[in-house]
Parts: sequence; structure tokens; C-alpha cells
Amino acid sequence: QVQLVESGGGLVQAGGSLRLSCAVSGRTSNNFILGWFRQAPGKEREFVASIGRSGGSTYYPDFRKGRFTISRDNANNTVYLQMDSLKPEDTARYYCAASTAMILPTRRYDYWGQGTQVTVSS
Repeated sequence: QVQLVESGGGLVQAGGSLRLSCAVSGRTSNNFILGWFRQAPGKEREFVASIGRSGGSTYYPDFRKGRFTISRDNANNTVYLQMDSLKPEDTARYYCAASTAMILPTRRYDYWGQGTQVTVSS
């Protein structure tokens, strides 16, 4: 099986930055497309970004480009989400996920972490 554990969430002022981390473990832990999602109370889960197995390909929704950056360190089996210029509407629980799909982007994710809370104050 595959385990994903997020960290780095917390409380930050509007305009500030956070870097989320997700440690991936289990067999073939490098052999996944990795993604970040977020979900606020009462809202649907929202896709944030994804990254290919080698880190050479990334995908973001057009409206989210610029403020958020996804990266991965395969030596440490970790995926990151750098978040800059945070806004109160970014407040959500952020989840990392792993996909066995071969094409980026993908809508199919097979493994999920428990999430880390990000709260942006005004």
C-alpha cells in the first residue's frame, strides 16, 4: 500500500506564504503522479496542482497559476506545495494524493492523505 502524510499547514496572515509537504511511503513510492487538492467546509473538493513522476511536468488550473507551485523531491519521497500571496478564500484542508495514471493531468487518484489545515486570516 501507499501512505501519504501532509504537514506544514497552519495559520497565516493574508499575503503570507506557506509550504506544504507530503511524505509518500510504501512500495514504489516514486512511481506516482502526485497532486494537491483542497476542500473547505460545505464545498466540493477542488484540484490545486499535479506533478509528474520525474517532476518535469506540472499542471495547474489556469486561474491558479502564479501563486501556487508544486514540486517533488524523489530522493526524499516528498511532494511540496508552495503557496504565496495567500488569501482568506484559500482557507481549506489541503490533501495530497497519488495516482497510477500515465498521463498528466489526470482525474483519477488512487491514494489520499488525511490532509493538513490551512487557515488564512484577514
